Amino acid sequence: MRPIRTACLGAAAALVTLLASAPVATAATNTESPTPQTRDRVITLIGHLAQQSFFPVNPGGAPAQGDRTVFRSVLFDLDGNQLGETDGTCTTTRTDNGGAEECTVTYTIPGGQITAQGMVFGNLNPGPPPSFDNAITGGTGDFDRARGSIHADTVAPGTRRFTIDLDR
Repeated sequence: MRPIRTACLGAAAALVTLLASAPVATAATNTESPTPQTRDRVITLIGHLAQQSFFPVNPGGAPAQGDRTVFRSVLFDLDGNQLGETDGTCTTTRTDNGGAEECTVTYTIPGGQITAQGMVFGNLNPGPPPSFDNAITGGTGDFDRARGSIHADTVAPGTRRFTIDLDR
């Protein structure tokens, strides 16, 4: 498999992809007491790649603009409790200078869903998938009208840490 594919964990997918719903636990939360709809909140999750499919423009050939990856990761809190999943797609937009992908990811966690979108750069470079930041574009339930960002870091093969920074 080409390195482009491992970069899409989670949209780690987050996002991130994030990515089965169970009670939500936040690893880090603002300690202020406003209602959940009005306070800023940081949620840290670990995503483990569960499924990934590739749809290359040139099967067996070089990476090409338009290559797609579809993925699903299972999400856990920092104590190892399963919380949900992230699901998403990434499409290659550039194959030179290390490559680039545009990704759309939904994080499904107790209380609702968080949607994110953005670029991943360097996905064709050898080595572990690159870190990335995506914009939160909205959500449902407790995350209705969510805004903010999601930062993803590769912490092990097939594993990403997602830091969801909700600005409400």
